[in-house]
Parts: sequence; structure tokens; C-alpha cells
Amino acid sequence: MIRVKLWGSLRSLADDQDEVEIDARTLKDVRDALSSRFPRLKPQIDRGVSFAVDGLIYRDDWLLDVTKANEIVMMPRMVGG
Repeated sequence: MIRVKLWGSLRSLADDQDEVEIDARTLKDVRDALSSRFPRLKPQIDRGVSFAVDGLIYRDDWLLDVTKANEIVMMPRMVGG
């Protein structure tokens, strides 16, 4: 099991939880497990989310391996420039 922290508005879409535990080996697994467990999160995940893994932000690196030793934060994808 790994822990995923939910940032900002994502919390309200996940039953007001700021951290959840899921089984996952990659960021794709994290994304898919959260979509399945929290159906209200799925539309936001489909629009785009980013993950911070140990302080580095990943946008589309779905095959990145994650372990319970990683600090993982999911946040809405930032847009603009």
C-alpha cells in the first residue's frame, strides 16, 4: 500500500480525505485506482492531474514506478504560462 496526498480541490472529490492508501506500482496504477475508488475524482483526472513524487512534478510519466517509500501528492494540472 502506498499513501497519496490529495491537494486542494481534489480532497472534496474524495470524500474530504487529504490522504488515501491504495495498491499501486506505477503512477498509472495510482491514477486508475483513484478513479475507480472515487468516481467523483474521475472527471478531474480525465481533464488532467499532475503528481509530485518526492518533490519532483510529473505530468504524463504514467509508467514511473512508485513505492511506499515515496511521498506522492496528486494535484490538479496547472495550466497557463
